[in-house]
Amino acid sequence: MTTRQDAQDNAEMWDNRELGASEEHAEAVSPSEAAEYDDMMELQAISIRLQKSLLNNLKTIAAHHQIGYQPMVRDLLTRFAEAEMKKILIEQLNKIDEAQRDREKTVPVTEFIEDLRNQA
Repeated sequence: MTTRQDAQDNAEMWDNRELGASEEHAEAVSPSEAAEYDDMMELQAISIRLQKSLLNNLKTIAAHHQIGYQPMVRDLLTRFAEAEMKKILIEQLNKIDEAQRDREKTVPVTEFIEDLRNQA
């Protein structure tokens, strides 16, 4: 039976790559498995050109946080896109509110028709 300490030691060995990092136990997934994973995660491979200094900075930042730079960039882009979408939606809501206020300032149809009759 595994003790709590054994499990903790085992987890630390995975974290510091004493376990699970040897090439002899690693194998590439098949293209169909990779495609299935991409579909499941809704991932799309892209190509992007970045300045070498920017890429080096991103890799350094990711290494400092002990994460891969590609997942970090994906997270950064996700957060940026969500924030920008919120800004766009707020701008659209403000335009709708402004248009609604403008409509409320206009004379109702019945008053408009009455004014036309009075002018005739």
